[in-house]
Amino acid sequence: MLQMKLCGDLVLREKCAPVDNITPDLCATLDEMVEMMREQNGVGLAAPQVGIARRFIVMMDPDTETVYKMINPRIVSYSDETAKLEEGCLSVLGPDNLPVFAYVVRPASVVVEWTDENGKKCVAEMSGVPARIVQHETDHLDGRLFIDLLAPVRREMVMRKVRKRK
Repeated sequence: MLQMKLCGDLVLREKCAPVDNITPDLCATLDEMVEMMREQNGVGLAAPQVGIARRFIVMMDPDTETVYKMINPRIVSYSDETAKLEEGCLSVLGPDNLPVFAYVVRPASVVVEWTDENGKKCVAEMSGVPARIVQHETDHLDGRLFIDLLAPVRREMVMRKVRKRK
């Protein structure tokens, strides 16, 4: 059974290693992560959030409810256009045990490449909320949290809420 890692856990700050082989265990972990994401009303979950320092994520397009299981995802291009949207994270919780939210500026669209659980190479252009989710989740694979993208004063306000939880 996978367990959610929370802000302060060192695995969330690790640069994750690539996945070399798609195994039945990996596929089972991806399935479990999808269930965990849904149970917690999330739209994405990265391997380090469940304590695994490997490059894989799951995410869901909230408009179509399409679920993506991405192994070794890589964003290959970013739009010049940016968007400021609210983000939260299942690993960054406040005193009410709910995600803390803040507005983050990111590219409005991206092109991402990945391998799916069947070993098929995939590529997609994503914009809007899906682009936001894939950027947020791939940041996790490089040891970055959305709070790292905030201005120092705003980041401290978020962290005050996180510390109240502890």
